Amino acid sequence: MRTERETLLAAASAAMRNAHAPYSKFRVGAAVRTEDGRIFAGCNVENASYGLTICAERNAVFAAVAAGAKRITAVAITASGPQSPFPCGACRQVLAEFAGPATPVWIRPSRRGARTVLRRLGTLLPDTFRLAG
Repeated sequence: MRTERETLLAAASAAMRNAHAPYSKFRVGAAVRTEDGRIFAGCNVENASYGLTICAERNAVFAAVAAGAKRITAVAITASGPQSPFPCGACRQVLAEFAGPATPVWIRPSRRGARTVLRRLGTLLPDTFRLAG
């Protein structure tokens, strides 16, 4: 039986294969698990107008929200390059909107034998911005 980490990393890897990264050549896949156990994946989609590019993490979160999810309980991210694909600041903030600081975020480059890194969302984004209300 697969662990949650393995299941999410497999979903992220599958999404990564669909990435559209003709400019950076850095293909990224992400997967999120919602509180009801569903998994949503996303990949990065680059654009010639670089500001219109969307990251894999936000694609996965937005797919979950579009399907009615409101809480994310785990995240996995993988990428085609040799470096660990830590999420950008914008993705960290979007993740924090739907996940708590203790949420596990598994990060792994896709190279053979690469080590999976576990970070908690609160470590990746301390002092998260939240609207009072």
